Amino acid sequence: MVAASNGRTNDQSQHGRRLGDDAYSVIEGAKEATASLQKAAGDQLPAGILKILKSVQLTTSTNGRRIYFPCPFKETEATVALKSIEACAVAAIANLRYGEQERKIEVNLESTATFLFSTYIATIAGRDKHDPEVKAKLKDTDLLNAQSILYRRLSANLYETKNPGEYFHIHGSLEAGKTLNMIGLEAHRPDLTDYRTCIDTIESHVKRFTAVELESMNAKLGQAGVTALKWEDFKKTEHGRTLLSLPPWELAKMHDSSPAVPFEPDTSSPSVRPQALAGIRVLELCRIIAGPAMGRTLAEYGAQVIKVTSPTLSDVPFFQVDGNTGKHACDLDLKTLAGREAFEELLKSADVILDGYRPGSLERLGYGPEQIVGLIKGRSKGIVYVSEDCFGYQGPWAGRPGWQQIADCVTGVAWAQGEFMGLNEPVVPPFPMSDYGTGCMGAIAALVGLYRRATEGGSYLGRTSLSQYDIFLLQLGIYGEDVKEQIRAEHDEDFFRLRHADSVDEVGGRALRSMKKVHPELFDDSLMQSAFSKGFGEEIKWCRSPVSIDGLQVGFSRASRPNGFDNASWDHWEVEKAVIEG
Repeated sequence: MVAASNGRTNDQSQHGRRLGDDAYSVIEGAKEATASLQKAAGDQLPAGILKILKSVQLTTSTNGRRIYFPCPFKETEATVALKSIEACAVAAIANLRYGEQERKIEVNLESTATFLFSTYIATIAGRDKHDPEVKAKLKDTDLLNAQSILYRRLSANLYETKNPGEYFHIHGSLEAGKTLNMIGLEAHRPDLTDYRTCIDTIESHVKRFTAVELESMNAKLGQAGVTALKWEDFKKTEHGRTLLSLPPWELAKMHDSSPAVPFEPDTSSPSVRPQALAGIRVLELCRIIAGPAMGRTLAEYGAQVIKVTSPTLSDVPFFQVDGNTGKHACDLDLKTLAGREAFEELLKSADVILDGYRPGSLERLGYGPEQIVGLIKGRSKGIVYVSEDCFGYQGPWAGRPGWQQIADCVTGVAWAQGEFMGLNEPVVPPFPMSDYGTGCMGAIAALVGLYRRATEGGSYLGRTSLSQYDIFLLQLGIYGEDVKEQIRAEHDEDFFRLRHADSVDEVGGRALRSMKKVHPELFDDSLMQSAFSKGFGEEIKWCRSPVSIDGLQVGFSRASRPNGFDNASWDHWEVEKAVIEG
C-alpha cells in the first residue's frame, strides 16, 4: 500500500508548532492498521482480494498528520483500513465481472473521517441534526415518542450508580417509558425542560441501585443497558475472552449446494462507468446506523438495496436522511400474511439479506439464515446473509440487546475517552463511529460472500458486531502522550468540560463545533454531494465516498428518502441522473 498526497500540504499544527519528521503520521498508522486487520481477519479474506491490496493509495489534502477527532482512538486509521479491504473486495468482484486488470484504488483520509460522523453533517433543506426546526422536514417514525422531549431522550444515557465510581448506561432504546419506569420515574415529564435538571433527576434515581441490580432489572425487562468497564476489565470477562478469540467478522458457508453464480453482464448505459454490484439485489432489514451503513455501502457500489421496515416499529427520523441514501425504502409488516407474501416475493431474486435486529428476532418470524436458505431452495442461486448486533453471536452475553453507546461502554472505549479528557470517569465518545466501522465490517462480509458465491457456489452467513469493531479499534492502541497532548491543545476547552452524564448529542455537538475550527478541511464542500429528494421533498446533502477505483463508478444512483416511501418491488428501479453525475 503506497501513501500519496493530493493538493496542498501543511506541516504546521493549528498553533504554529512545526511538526518534525518524527511526528505521528496518520498515513503510517493507517498502514499499520491495515496490516493488523489483515492479520486479524486471517482466512476470512480470499487470495483474490488480498492480492489487490498493493494497489491501494491513501490520499489527503494535508500532510497526513492531522488527528481529526478529540479522542485518543485511531478511528480514522481503523476505518481507512476497513475501507481499503472493502475497496479491494469490490475490485476483485469487478475483475470477475469485467475482466482482470490493474485497478488503482484511492482511499481519502478526509472523506473517511467525514464518513465517521456523516449523520452529523448530512442536511435536509440546509438543516442538520442539531437544528431545532429540522423535525418539520422529517417523516415521524418515532412511534413511541422516545425522541419527543429531552427528558425521554435522556433515558438513554450514562449515569453513576449507588456505588461511587461505578457507572451504568441505561438505554431507553426506542421506548423510553419502560426504562424510566424501571428506575422509579414517570414515563413523561413535559415539565422538565432544562438539560441539567433532566440529567440530575434521572441520575438521582439511577443512584438508588448498584450496577448488579440494574443489570438484573434490565434483563427482566429485556432492555439494553450495561456496566461501563475498562478495557483491561472487559478482556478478563468470559465474553471478552470469547470475542478476543474471534476475527472482526466471520463468513461461513451454509448448508446449500447451489452452483457458482457468475455475475451477470452490466446493462447500464455505456456512457457511464460500470459499477461492480450493478444488478445485485439486497434486502436490508435494519434500523438506526450500523445496519443501514452496511446497505448504504453496498448501494454506493451499485447494488439495488431495498430497506424493509415495519410500519409498527420505531426508527430515529433524522438518521434516515443519511442512512437511506442510494436505497429504495418500503414498509412491510412481516407479522401479517400480506407483508410476508410481499417479502417472500422480493426474496425470490434477492442476493443479499442484511439483518440488524436483535439476534433471534428474524428467526422467530421465520426469516433467519437457515430458514431463508430453505425458502430459496431450488432457484439454483445461493444467498448471502449478514447480521450485525451489539455483543456478537458467541459468548455469555450473546443475544443481549444493545446499541453503539452500549458497546462503547462495555468494551472500555468510554472509560478511555474519559481518562483522555482528564477525568476519572467514562464519557461516551463523540459520534457513532463504532456504528459506521461495524457497517464497514458487515459490508466486507457481504462482498466476500458475493465473491465466494461467484467462485465457489453455495450460500453464506456473515456475522459481526459493534463490540468486535471496538475490540479491533482498541487493539490498535491509543495515541501516545505527545499526540494526546497535541489533540487536547488544539480543541476547545468547552469540549473537555464534558462529564459522564452529558448526552451523545451534547458530546457530538461540542466536538463538531471544535472540529469546524480546528479542521475546516473536513467541512469543505468538495467532500459533500447534494440533490433534491422527491421522497423528502427537499434538498439533501451527504458525504461523498472515501473510495475511488479505476474503471468503476463509485457513488449513489438516487437521493435518500424516508422509510416506507417506495413500493415493495424490484420493478421500475429508479436512477437519478443528477445524483450519478453530481
